[in-house]
Amino acid sequence: MKAYTKKALTLACSLVLISTIFTGCSSSKEETTSDSGKVTSDTSKNENAYKDKYDPPVTLTTVWGVDPELKFKNEETIENNVATKWAKDTLGVDIKSLWSVTDTNNAFATKLRLAMSSGQEMPDVVTIGDANLAQDLINSGMFQDAGALFDKYASEEWKKAMAQDPNVWNPYTVDGKRMGIPVLDYAYNHDYLLWIRQDWLDKLGLATPKTMDELETIMDAFKNKNPDGLKPDEVIPLSIGFKTTMNTWMGDPSWVFGAYGTIPQQWNKSADGKLEYGSINPAMKQGLQKLTEWFNKGYIPKEAALWDENKTSEPAVAGKAGILPGPYWMSGWPLVDTVKNVKTAVWKPIALPTGPDGKAGRHGTLFTNGVTLIKKDIEHPEALFTYQNYMFKNLANSQPGGVFDNGLFKGYDYDMDANGKALRYDDIPGGYVNSLRYLLVRDGARDPGAQMKALLNLADGKEATTRLEKEVKLNYGLQTPAAAKVLMSQEGIAYPNMYTGPTTSTMKSKMDYLNKIENQTFNEIIYGKQSIEAFDKFVETWKSSGGEQVTTEVNDWYSKLSK
Repeated sequence: MKAYTKKALTLACSLVLISTIFTGCSSSKEETTSDSGKVTSDTSKNENAYKDKYDPPVTLTTVWGVDPELKFKNEETIENNVATKWAKDTLGVDIKSLWSVTDTNNAFATKLRLAMSSGQEMPDVVTIGDANLAQDLINSGMFQDAGALFDKYASEEWKKAMAQDPNVWNPYTVDGKRMGIPVLDYAYNHDYLLWIRQDWLDKLGLATPKTMDELETIMDAFKNKNPDGLKPDEVIPLSIGFKTTMNTWMGDPSWVFGAYGTIPQQWNKSADGKLEYGSINPAMKQGLQKLTEWFNKGYIPKEAALWDENKTSEPAVAGKAGILPGPYWMSGWPLVDTVKNVKTAVWKPIALPTGPDGKAGRHGTLFTNGVTLIKKDIEHPEALFTYQNYMFKNLANSQPGGVFDNGLFKGYDYDMDANGKALRYDDIPGGYVNSLRYLLVRDGARDPGAQMKALLNLADGKEATTRLEKEVKLNYGLQTPAAAKVLMSQEGIAYPNMYTGPTTSTMKSKMDYLNKIENQTFNEIIYGKQSIEAFDKFVETWKSSGGEQVTTEVNDWYSKLSK
């Protein structure tokens, strides 16, 4: 979750300790049951390679792309910190870093590609969030069939979490082999709603907008009758940006198109049951016309084509934006900081408004945020599963009394007061540290459905007793449970990206160009440099320049899923 890159957003991962059962390698050897419940072999005979703890420790090498927002304390580094010490002390897994780099301007991908092409030592285990980089590494032949190892060593709890969406394996399956283990994310994590300045609505005597027409009335009032006395040219009624995409995680404009029946820059299921690229659907025309109108009226930023996600949050935090699209967790970050600039500011989550035909739509969240690859000549592949099985048992959906009952590491992502009461993240002495990002696999371990369950329990008034419930209460913005409930009131409007397969051959050769002409055409229409008829010409060019072949390849893949 992007929220994790920021101090105030919070720890999105609470966790569950999982019981794992593995049998010994040979039926002839004696077996004993460890304290963890795992069946292991008598060490005096042909012992199982898998252990709950290795003594002496075994080594796993990795490489790091360090989020520039990640904080460290106690003179620690990504190579040597509380999490690496914990892994060695608790599991006998010694995590060694081959190298690390602050991941700005794709520095991690660049360095890893260079290491691959120059014959440098590759890591035993590496977690990657860049789909193209992952495919390049898989195609290099340096990494092995991770699915076979997963079947052999993964705990039942981990397997159950993965089974919530079997499609998570699709992007990394090559010739029937699962070449990477998907890193699970929380369901609905990047589904979005609208955050609106409720204090502005109240001062203007306006009700929550339900339709696009009502939303326009409110945006006009925010701009031209601003209750805080801001001049029209100082106000951004709707803060959105589309520097690189119309389909993103904050400041996102794709819901505008959803009100007319499509979501751009992803593959949606069409009426005939086949997959269609959303950006060429005729409904895009209506959405582009609407954004053009809003641009001309000053409802959206003049610099929207130059703004990325983080930039869209700046006027909201400054108290000069009235509406910011984004996930349910944004009251924790970035919107919590608005009151530092405007003490009377109150943000509230609202459902997405409907279009003229009563439609509303948003993109859906995939259950993954990356992939873990395992090198072919790794000495101890089972040690990765020792690490992750422990995480899925103790972290992914932890119950009261669990190992990580209050947090991952005391003094980092949680702390207690003198009376043993858990502190909110912003009261942790020395500052909150998202130590989940210190872990070998990004964010540790997540059960996709667990977080939303915890949020809805809190929204319905349940006391926080589980690890995730306490984490949400202490580390998220105070309105997060209520926002989650608003989000789920429109559960059926999400458009999941239906293509989750690997990059096709035509995508590799043509998609950069197709994306370029798409972004250019849409920007020029919104900015008035081309008429709306340019959309039809774009669709023709898109199809003839490789898009039609990409569509064929995507549907060939999709048709095989049901066989």
